[in-house]
Amino acid sequence: MKRIVSVSLGSSSRDHRAQVNLLGEDFDISRVGTDGKIEVAMEKLRELDGEVDAIGLGGIDVYLYAGTKRYALRDGLRLLNAVKVTPVVDGSGLKNTLEREAVRFLQEELGVPLRGKQVLMVSALDRFGMAQALVDAGADVLFGDFIFALDLDKPVRGLREFEKLAEKYLPDACKLPFQFFYPTGAKQDRPPQPKYPQYYEEAEIIAGDFHFMRQFMPDRLDGKLVLTNTVTPKDIEELRERGVRTLITTTPDFAGRSFGTNVIEAALLALLGKKWADVTAQDYDRLLHELHLHPRVVELTT
Repeated sequence: MKRIVSVSLGSSSRDHRAQVNLLGEDFDISRVGTDGKIEVAMEKLRELDGEVDAIGLGGIDVYLYAGTKRYALRDGLRLLNAVKVTPVVDGSGLKNTLEREAVRFLQEELGVPLRGKQVLMVSALDRFGMAQALVDAGADVLFGDFIFALDLDKPVRGLREFEKLAEKYLPDACKLPFQFFYPTGAKQDRPPQPKYPQYYEEAEIIAGDFHFMRQFMPDRLDGKLVLTNTVTPKDIEELRERGVRTLITTTPDFAGRSFGTNVIEAALLALLGKKWADVTAQDYDRLLHELHLHPRVVELTT
């Protein structure tokens, strides 16, 4: 049995474990939260190094993307470099394939027309593939990175403008502690602090990282479609109570919840038997096709 562990800077209250079979291989998949403590995460990574088949880094990115440029986060590199033997990934390689596919699935399989749709993309930097696919589909996308990551009321509505701003600000921003602009640990458990409600209200689709969208989420999201990643049963009920119509997660359901892309990418890496640096987008596309992995669709209201 192959063992996959996601070491996350997120809250330990979201820990989960599942056993699944992928292409005839049995997998034991688990998520271990370290409540925002980087040193605890590094210690856990060193403990797992050489003892498991692949490791995912959760609650943090190593790399952010805008256009053709890649930006490395200081804290993400620290965690990545703590592992010397076991293959380790942050999910960013898979996001460019799996999450583009989720946008296609939304249109072609679910029949959701995206041209002209008002989409709030809460953070495009960590999901550039999804953001680009939404723009290519003709959606009217508002990029909320500055709003939700830096708490600046600076909406960006063009992909080109977004890329230029990323090139200007990211080299310095990547040197900051990750907790400065992303909710980790106990911040993931506290109730949303509603802010910038106008951007949620005008959107028909809210897309991107769940913690980014949740931290400022208003009380009501009636009739909205949410396209996101990792959610627990508790998260689903919270979205239902707020009136969300449809929830789509880019990763499938494993034993009652969706895991992050870092977990799925780690499992694919174990199947491929390659180093992360040697894996191509074509490798991931081929495996995703063979596995028949599809987004999860949950109708929350009728």
